[in-house]
Amino acid sequence: MRTAGEEIVSSCPQCGVEIRTDRRFTTWCAACEWNVDPQGAGKEKRGLDRVRRGLAQRYGARLFDELRGGGGERSGRTWSGPLAYALALAVHGLTVVLAAVGLWGLVRGWGGPGMAFGLFLLALAWSLRPRLNRLSDDDRVLLRGDAPELFALVDEVAAALGTRGVDAVVVDVEANASVTQLGLRRRLLTLGLPLWEVLSPQQRIALLGHELGHFTHGDTRHGMVVGTAFRSLSTWLYYVRPMPNPNVVQAVTNLACVPLRLLITAVMALLDLLTARASQRGEYLADATAARTGSTEGAVGLMDRLMVTDSIVTTLQRETNSRRLRGTGRGGEQNGDGLWEALVAHLDSVPESEFERRRRVGALRGHSVDASHPPTHLRRRLLLDGTPVPAAVTADTARTERIGGELADVRGTLAREVVRDGYGDQ
Repeated sequence: MRTAGEEIVSSCPQCGVEIRTDRRFTTWCAACEWNVDPQGAGKEKRGLDRVRRGLAQRYGARLFDELRGGGGERSGRTWSGPLAYALALAVHGLTVVLAAVGLWGLVRGWGGPGMAFGLFLLALAWSLRPRLNRLSDDDRVLLRGDAPELFALVDEVAAALGTRGVDAVVVDVEANASVTQLGLRRRLLTLGLPLWEVLSPQQRIALLGHELGHFTHGDTRHGMVVGTAFRSLSTWLYYVRPMPNPNVVQAVTNLACVPLRLLITAVMALLDLLTARASQRGEYLADATAARTGSTEGAVGLMDRLMVTDSIVTTLQRETNSRRLRGTGRGGEQNGDGLWEALVAHLDSVPESEFERRRRVGALRGHSVDASHPPTHLRRRLLLDGTPVPAAVTADTARTERIGGELADVRGTLAREVVRDGYGDQ
């Protein structure tokens, strides 16, 4: 074995081919894939997470073949969509029935024990009501006046897709991004600063194109009717969850709740099944809009960054722990200076061999951003198999710097909070 700086040169113990790798990362062989995945798949998901992951893998593979074969322009509307809406309306209908029975019990039992029963059902129905998304007091919210250059970029990307921009941007510390409806008509974009920081300008535009693309393709799972039904069912599941370390009475209660818990889980699994294909298709089509706006190269680069989000998490945890050990900075505040720069430097130093290893591991394990997304390696392959497209939107150095200036305050605030609280502990 020879070393040169960070590089290690050795021979593969399985096939004898020369291996060149970075000492900071896993040593593996690209020829025979020796040690490509030393950690293995890890703990198997259970319950609904396992169902959702299975659906994502199954529909993701089917839709990959369909879209690669030229089925991208076909409508995603099938019989499953109306059935999902009908099931969601039935869930909300049960909430209405509970409220009606509770109101009847309150009126008929006024002054007697029936009044307590009515109040209980009304309180239960209130907790299960369809809830519209709204901003939290803890959210770091940017409005148009706070970041005009960022909103101008979002608007330009939206115009290239034939839709409108967003009304607010929330910046958080997740290595992710998303869009959602805010109330009845407003739109919200959530940008995870760790992901945003490690992307190039064109990869950022591809990210915006992907997220805004969800507004141009129907995804019933995140729509108002079906999305709120998922929340109501989750609340039901929370109420009937088994009590830990139960006494005799609680053990009997846990046992009595088993049928209801199984029924709720079955309804959620059915709703997942009915919405899975449309959700997976929406992700693939959103990838296509990412390529249209930020270029195929930018969209593929975004996929590579998504493959190493666990490295983003590990780097932030290491950096924050190091800063906490060094103590506070001036004024008694936790020192977050250079946190994001250290993250970017680490991701920029990741060699291509490690990205390739992650891609192969992703194909072996079926890596997805989360349980609702198609396998990342299939998303990447679909982009590469298509005709490369140039960027419809670009950002020069000056524009990138102006956007960075608008985010400077929130960058500093979030860096201090991450160092103070620890990453992943918030």
